[in-house]
Amino acid sequence: MVEIRNLEKTYRRNGREIQALRSMSFFAAPGEALGIVGESGSGKSTLLRLIACLERADQGRILIEGRDVAGRRTEDVCRDVQMVFQDAVRSFNPRKKIRSAIDEVLGRLRGKKGPELCAERERLIRMAGLSPELAERYPGQLSGGQCQRMAIARALAANPKVLLCDEITSALDLSAQARIVRLLKGLQKELGLTVLFVSHDLVLAMEFCDRLLVMKDGECVETGTPEEIRRRPKGAYTRELLGAGALF
Repeated sequence: MVEIRNLEKTYRRNGREIQALRSMSFFAAPGEALGIVGESGSGKSTLLRLIACLERADQGRILIEGRDVAGRRTEDVCRDVQMVFQDAVRSFNPRKKIRSAIDEVLGRLRGKKGPELCAERERLIRMAGLSPELAERYPGQLSGGQCQRMAIARALAANPKVLLCDEITSALDLSAQARIVRLLKGLQKELGLTVLFVSHDLVLAMEFCDRLLVMKDGECVETGTPEEIRRRPKGAYTRELLGAGALF
């Protein structure tokens, strides 16, 4: 479903060059939950932004079902690839009700309108485990967990094939984290989603994901199933992360 080939990205700040990604290559199979883990600054979030075409790579290819979409934020890409951000509250317009954000996606990307749009919005919000009445509130009137569920509903409104999750549980307490992960697991299986799950929490990623990709300094240093990573880590960096129990 997703194939990344030799992706590179360098930022230039205050006269310095910071190489965020170095010849990054990997794949995610249809319906797979791929965990992308690594310490802060390893390039995880940059990688997701490039896949979502929110930024342009310096070089490399981003293939979605064999189509190279690198740097092209077309409507087709928006439909196929949706991203859920770390700060759910700030990902919504604070001056508009939650309903308007979901309706915009349904109208623009799926051509829904009128009663059909309203019915689909309610269905998506219920899938996210919330009451549709909450969509009449503003982002600041919802809890962090509720807002993150609404962000997931908004992403699903596009009927995507790939869901990019960027540290979506890091701002939540442990009970809310567990509920969000259970929700994602259910939605992934029900909808056949390919999920790229970025997290600083190795234990959480192991619980949710089918396979893990470990990043360090903008590179992939190891891949494997959670069981393989846990029992037979190949690199010293991965062993260090396992010893820490979580990534910071």
